[in-house]
Amino acid sequence: MGGRNGPWLAIGMMGKEPCTFEDFMRRALHDPQRGYYAQRISGVGGRGDFTTAPMLSNSLARAIAGWTVAAMRESGCRDLIEIGPGEGRLSAETFKRLPWHVRWRTRLHLVETSGPLREKQRELLGDKAVWHDHPSAALAACGGNAVIFSNELVDAFPVRRFEKTHDGWREIAVSFDESGFARESLLSPAPLPDSSGFGGDFGIGQRIEVHESYQKWLTGWLPEWKRGRMLTIDYGSAANSLYQRRSRGTVRAYLLQQRLEGAEIYQNIGRQDLTADVNFTDLMDWSAPWVKESRLESLAAFLKRSGIVDRELTDPLGAGGAFMVLDQTRTPP
Repeated sequence: MGGRNGPWLAIGMMGKEPCTFEDFMRRALHDPQRGYYAQRISGVGGRGDFTTAPMLSNSLARAIAGWTVAAMRESGCRDLIEIGPGEGRLSAETFKRLPWHVRWRTRLHLVETSGPLREKQRELLGDKAVWHDHPSAALAACGGNAVIFSNELVDAFPVRRFEKTHDGWREIAVSFDESGFARESLLSPAPLPDSSGFGGDFGIGQRIEVHESYQKWLTGWLPEWKRGRMLTIDYGSAANSLYQRRSRGTVRAYLLQQRLEGAEIYQNIGRQDLTADVNFTDLMDWSAPWVKESRLESLAAFLKRSGIVDRELTDPLGAGGAFMVLDQTRTPP
């Protein structure tokens, strides 16, 4: 399967042994020189490869601002952290919409590893924010007490892909021949990662994804978070509904606003976004040792509960149903 690719593969992957899909996706997105986020991440919005919710309206920022006020009042935190802020529009709009008596005492922190994106964020926020390379650094600056949010962060992490066979679940690998054509194969049966996705009543041939890279990243810094609330917004659902009518899984690519699936995800490596839906049951399970309470609801429900009317973002057949909002509380033991 797949199609002929250009110099990125010629340098990095042609003629080599199969690698896991996770490794392929990591290199395609995050390679420092040739990965999508290194060279093409500026392609966001109407003229880019995809559009995020903050670009559609200011409704999400208004809702997050209201949530922030309540979270800070409840927890006593003064520090607000956004992880993976993109171009910074959501942070800028959220901060602007905080009531003045909250805004003047709020310290805004952005966790961003991309140099080009940091430049865009600084253009919008100037000296209103402090930048960090990792959540651990941001939490250290806050003494571990912070209100945290992210939007479309989890889906940027590479996923492991598995297919159900008569021998059980087997991991999907990828290789490229000397002509640059992609070939998928299945690795030998092996111990599975920690995921609720494997518990579904699936038929042979079903494919699923596991954001294990996000689990490792999250559990690496979550113990350093002492107090506050955290909002995680992304597209996906709970495990029991994630793969309904999706026998081939949820992995797809976006190139110039076009959704690409199947063999096409291997044809524009480094020039397109790669993503998969988020299993929010996994997120709740993985964070359970450190959080007191988790509340999962659709974006439509979150916005409506915030008193916001937005036809596009609250459409249950559109973004309002495709995106989920996970609200979690952390209190000291």
